[in-house]
Amino acid sequence: MSPRTKKFIGAIVMLVWIPLYAVIAMIFALKVLPHANGLVAFLYYAIAGTIWILPIGLMLPWMNREPTKTK
Repeated sequence: MSPRTKKFIGAIVMLVWIPLYAVIAMIFALKVLPHANGLVAFLYYAIAGTIWILPIGLMLPWMNREPTKTK
């Protein structure tokens, strides 16, 4: 697959993943956090605010990897 195609696919995945993750995290927070104390809410937002990058971080090296030469 060409680097240009991989970057296009990665951009589409990011454009879908980030808003989808934000909505899921928001729905979860609205259901669970109103009954939680401040420390739990803080920990939730700290974890939820950083965990979205894991799939993106795994995808970026794939997007930038040079295609392998086949004989």
